Amino acid sequence: MLLEKILNFLSSMRLTVVCLALAMILVFIGTLAQVDKGIFIVQKEFFQSFIVISDLRVFNYRIPVIFPGGYLIGLVLLLNLFVSNVMRFDLQPKRIGLLITHFGLLVLLVGQLLIDQFHTESNMRLVEGQSLNYSESYNRCELALVKISDPQADTVVSIPESLLEKGSVIRNPHLPFQVKIHEYFPNSRIENVSGGGENTASTLGAGRQLRVIPLPPETKSDSRNAPSAIVEIIGDNAPSGTWLVSLFIEQPQEFNVGNEKWTISLRPERYYKPYFITLIDFKHEKYPGTDIPKNFSSRVKITNPQTGEEREVLIYMNNPLRYGGETYYQGSFDPNDDRVSILQVVRNPAWATPYIACILVGLGMTIHFIINLGIFVNEQRKK
Repeated sequence: MLLEKILNFLSSMRLTVVCLALAMILVFIGTLAQVDKGIFIVQKEFFQSFIVISDLRVFNYRIPVIFPGGYLIGLVLLLNLFVSNVMRFDLQPKRIGLLITHFGLLVLLVGQLLIDQFHTESNMRLVEGQSLNYSESYNRCELALVKISDPQADTVVSIPESLLEKGSVIRNPHLPFQVKIHEYFPNSRIENVSGGGENTASTLGAGRQLRVIPLPPETKSDSRNAPSAIVEIIGDNAPSGTWLVSLFIEQPQEFNVGNEKWTISLRPERYYKPYFITLIDFKHEKYPGTDIPKNFSSRVKITNPQTGEEREVLIYMNNPLRYGGETYYQGSFDPNDDRVSILQVVRNPAWATPYIACILVGLGMTIHFIINLGIFVNEQRKK
């Protein structure tokens, strides 16, 4: 039967060996690609995809690469492990250790998928006395449109960077207008244009005195891109012309659509919290006579309007704050301002799965070893 052949194929040891071999090759070519593309791009193209369609630079030559991605190899391994255990399920004592070990491997594979989907890392830059209820992404941006004419509350519409493609028109039910993307630059530099003129980036806002210099994307893990875009607001009573938005333009630019006042800006993607973090005091200690950091710490206050909680916490190296499902580490500081602390914010709902998987695999292998050792000893006594 066809179904039986498919199940036999999915449960075969040969498929396991092939998948493991493909995984090793993927790690090898992915490591080579990091030199040219950087770790973030390689993670997305090679390990967080089903099919790798990319290129690899070897001795200044570009070699096209079409290969199974990390998700595809992991999915096939997951099916292989699951189907093989179901088809060969046996509760004999001598197989209990193997069953526990295989279950641990299942937890490891599923846990890695959950981590890829739900794990986020961001940062919160605080000046002493400042309060924030959001953190910002390291490497992702968003186009933010904010209605500020309502005295009760602002209406915020954020458009992810993945939608900012040249020629695209963005519609949202919360926007009384459309946004057309004329140009998008993943990395750029901004220059002043004296006196304005035809070479300026846009006809409205700050871009009337600026121009955009496109740059190749940054690939180093300690560098970041500075995107820019030229956009147009389309709609009744909307201003006629184009706007330049960029990470270099920190102040949101205002415009009116009818009786409503809006702002537009390109900013790091934000992760909002239902509570506020206030930096009370930041200390940066150095070893005497050097610029080598000895210790830096942040005393912060947590204010949660939903629970009425208000307390102070000291965050320092190797002593993070865990709150609201997130972990706040003392990540960095501003070398030009001793009042600025930069907290690293990590959300990882599946953080426990690797530990659980390792415990199960270790326990299963130990049980399997003890059982087989007992069988061996009994057979030796019978001789």
